[in-house]
Amino acid sequence: MLKKKEKYNVAVVGATGAVGNEMLTILEEREFPVDTLRLFASERSEGKVLHFKGKEIAVETLKEDSFNGVDIALFSAGAERSKIWAPIAVRSGCVVIDNSSQWRMDPEVPLVVPEVNAYDLKWHKGIIANPNCSTIQMVVVLKPIHDVAKIKRVVVTTFQSVSGTGKRAMDELLQQTVDLLNFRDIKIQVYPHQIAFNVLPHIDKFLDNGYTKEEMKMVNETKKIMGDYSIKVTATTVRVPVFRGHSESVNIETERKITADEVREILKKAPGVVVIDNPEKNEYPLPIYASGKDEVFVGRIREDESIEKGINMWIVADNLRKGAALNAIQIAEELIKML
Repeated sequence: MLKKKEKYNVAVVGATGAVGNEMLTILEEREFPVDTLRLFASERSEGKVLHFKGKEIAVETLKEDSFNGVDIALFSAGAERSKIWAPIAVRSGCVVIDNSSQWRMDPEVPLVVPEVNAYDLKWHKGIIANPNCSTIQMVVVLKPIHDVAKIKRVVVTTFQSVSGTGKRAMDELLQQTVDLLNFRDIKIQVYPHQIAFNVLPHIDKFLDNGYTKEEMKMVNETKKIMGDYSIKVTATTVRVPVFRGHSESVNIETERKITADEVREILKKAPGVVVIDNPEKNEYPLPIYASGKDEVFVGRIREDESIEKGINMWIVADNLRKGAALNAIQIAEELIKML
């Protein structure tokens, strides 16, 4: 399907959204070998002009023949559009890297974080799923530890920025903050409650088991990416009034006893991970420092004194980059390396 070339014809679906914009930035930053670039979005964005490498490219709407001649399509347009258009793209001879939840748990579709399971790309059938943003940053840290000490159980609480919901949510947080500071009434449109100066223990829809869809994504995706369905995972996902960057409090229990110092040494050698763990100097990962960065940052590494083989960690990453756009483009880079 995908043939080795010097340059590739690339499409970005959902190009005008927050993640789509980030994809364009990263394609340019990493000098991805783009021959032609086509940009797609909804009807209301048709004709809008975006910039790539100094050139203006008009945004198009999707049609049945839109993917003819396209080698790689980066999808960031939501599950419903992916469900319709990803198979059409594959039939056109294109490889789809999809950022939505549509294909993640499909047993025929690899769910890939390149630092963790790039080998799963070998069995793709045209569609490759990009995991949930919070799952990505967690498994990049967990996999090197799992390889050494085998993780039995994961307890994670996330603190997720509003950019995970999109531009409208970022605009709402900004406007609510301005209105509150000026003693004006606020408008609530994106979230079920005020997000400014507040914390919402609710991301995505609630399910019958009391968890949200976001929480169950982390549970199920972690097992699939790590390739170990014996790992027990439980999650609580929380929306916080931060514009960009997701944070996670992660507790793991391992089969083999491992010390905090051992964990630090393992993670210092792990690809895509930066250890910032100097509490004496108040040095630990923060979303404001992770913003715009490609790496996953980890700190507050300490042994859990409540169990014999437990470790606590604090993990932070830019959700629009490693949590979405960057991971998708890294998948594309791995694909062309394998040709």
